[in-house]
Order: sequence, then structure tokens, then C-alpha cells
Amino acid sequence: MIPALTIILCFQLAGEIASRGLDLPLPGPVMGLVLLVGACMLRPRLADMLRPVTKSVLANLSLFFVPAGVGVIAHLPVLSQHGVGLALAVSVSTVLAIGAGALTFTAIARLTGSRDD
Repeated sequence: MIPALTIILCFQLAGEIASRGLDLPLPGPVMGLVLLVGACMLRPRLADMLRPVTKSVLANLSLFFVPAGVGVIAHLPVLSQHGVGLALAVSVSTVLAIGAGALTFTAIARLTGSRDD
């Protein structure tokens, strides 16, 4: 488990270095994830080695939302002041993101010739 977590964190570090060093508009962890996916595609044994650890991390993903919940509680005055605007912005952006994903999926399905039989 420790070697797999070390590999994942090293890819995150490599992504952070690449993102900052190349002045990319992507966050370091996203760049690291792209690098990790590429490495797993090139070396399927790496994906097999990381799979048990990633499953356990995903199973406990809700723990990562505790700090966000604490932040919401800490900023309740701001939420009470701007809550309606924030809720509207989150709602509209969610609908737009779902629509964009659906349109992209449809376009890719058309381009690749996939059919819904």
C-alpha cells in the first residue's frame, strides 16, 4: 500500500512541478493525474498495482469533504449574505456542465460511428 501511495503522490508532485515550471493553466494535481493515466496506459502492470489502493481511497472519499464542510460553517456570514447568488451560480453552472457533457458525448458518438441499438 505504501509503495502505491508513494507512486500516486510522486505523480502529483511531478504534475505540480510541470504545471508551475511550464506556467500551465492546469492545477498540478490535474496534470499529475494526466501523467498517471498515461503511465497506466503504457504500463498496465502499474494500473494493476495501484488498483487496490485507489479502490480503498475512493471508498473513503467522503472523508475528504470534511474540511470543505468546516469551511462552509466557518463562512456562514458570507453565505447568508450571498447565498442566493451562490446557489443560483452553482445551479446554472451544473446544468450547463451536464448539457455540455451530453452534447460532447453525442458529438463523439456521431464521430466514432457508435449507435444506440
